Amino acid sequence: MSVVTVVASNLRRGMAIKYKGDSGILLEVEHRSPGKGAGFVQVIMRSFASGKSKDLRFAASEKAEIIQTDRQKLEFSYSDPSGIYFMDTTTYETVELPKELLSDYDGMLIENLVCEVLFVEGKPVSVELPPSIELLVTEAPEGLKGDTANNPTKAAKMETGLEVQVPLFVKEGDRIKIDSRTGKYVSRA
Repeated sequence: MSVVTVVASNLRRGMAIKYKGDSGILLEVEHRSPGKGAGFVQVIMRSFASGKSKDLRFAASEKAEIIQTDRQKLEFSYSDPSGIYFMDTTTYETVELPKELLSDYDGMLIENLVCEVLFVEGKPVSVELPPSIELLVTEAPEGLKGDTANNPTKAAKMETGLEVQVPLFVKEGDRIKIDSRTGKYVSRA
């Protein structure tokens, strides 16, 4: 496999790079030209190893190694104690992803949900769910009549076991939309 390098002034948002022993995806790239002195490139990179973001500064002529990435749309099939399984809808192959990769989405995975998976050098590094997910309410206590001050909410349990704070009018059997980034109620479906 040949190593591809790029001059820092050609770095763009969304590229995956390897730099000083760490690799990650570029979240922000800003080209700066101070009044005096040489120009530089300021980037924010999210590390694949730690998941943390960090600021890096490159001289405009400095080089960084580009990492081969691949984004695939995969459909959630099922999970078991060893992993979470997705299906590639074009080849019908099953792809196993480690549970740690989806720990932020506990209770949000439903059958046939299409997610975007980022692979770096053939290894899955991140999963992105659609912005909102439809879930069925399986348990919701009755709201108290007259209790309408300050947008009151109640805890409701979803088909996946996820508990969400919902408005008082939501009842058992309703389908609701949940924001996949925050895990909060959006609207009725």
